[in-house]
Amino acid sequence: MQEEFASYTPEMQREVEDFVSELEMECNSAKPINESTPEEIRRAREAGEGRNPPPILSDVAIVREIEAPHGKVPVRAFIPRDEINGVYFHIHGGGWILGGAHHRDPVLVEILEECGAAIISVDYRLAPEYPYPAAQDDCEAVASWIMNNSKDELGTDKIVIGGESAGAHLAVETMLRMRDKHRFTEFSGANLLYGIYDLSMTPSQLLWGERNLMLNTPIIRWFIDHYVPLEKRRDPDVSPLYASLHDLSPALFSVGTLDPLLDDTLFMHSRWFASGNVSSLNVYQGATHGFEVQPTQLAQMVRGKVRRFIAECFQN
Repeated sequence: MQEEFASYTPEMQREVEDFVSELEMECNSAKPINESTPEEIRRAREAGEGRNPPPILSDVAIVREIEAPHGKVPVRAFIPRDEINGVYFHIHGGGWILGGAHHRDPVLVEILEECGAAIISVDYRLAPEYPYPAAQDDCEAVASWIMNNSKDELGTDKIVIGGESAGAHLAVETMLRMRDKHRFTEFSGANLLYGIYDLSMTPSQLLWGERNLMLNTPIIRWFIDHYVPLEKRRDPDVSPLYASLHDLSPALFSVGTLDPLLDDTLFMHSRWFASGNVSSLNVYQGATHGFEVQPTQLAQMVRGKVRRFIAECFQN
């Protein structure tokens, strides 16, 4: 279903339009991501160079390691001081190349405090040093650990999974692996923000062109090329749009109309719903990739919707 947007007021839409105009000017004046190396971009983002401030780290975060068949996987955890209502398994974005669990502390602390969620955010291995399937293996290992230990260690078996961009892709692939390899279909919900679900590229990815609003067609190709070879890109373990989607949890899909990954969310929502799962779709007019962390009223509203969805999944 498509939710109604009476709360997305004309004033909010004008604010988004103004922000997008500034964003486009900043993107046009900066060196495109696909003309740099992953190492250069990682260093710049950690240092807060360019348009992105340095990561804001929370002093309530706990860093630990989860045992996996291939070694140990680092995770960043946030544990409520009071009652734990459920677990939110978070997977960060960054095109499988950039980012880390510590880049989302402020958003995750909001979920911790409002939802009573024990949060586990996985620091999966990054491409190109560790291409497919390394990131997915790490996410599967942590999901398996949560499945086997959340009741004893955290006192709950309610598990919501979620992520942004490549993190949403990894979240869906993790759900599929847990269903097919571990016979686990008990996720309480999936929070999927502007994910990429077809690495052979959907029409919106291919037709977007050079316009740079954080992403464009060449940048998306650059990310995909670093992650997985051409011949694997329609494998269901790489592109979940081609997978069987039966027996999956309720999902909240969110995307903006000025995102080259728009079709990925539209198509995946439709397939999710048609496969017999509960699915809600929120499409925000004029919003870009990464809109929920931009300095706008829309971003605040969307983060609130996400928190309410997670809390409802815990209650159900």
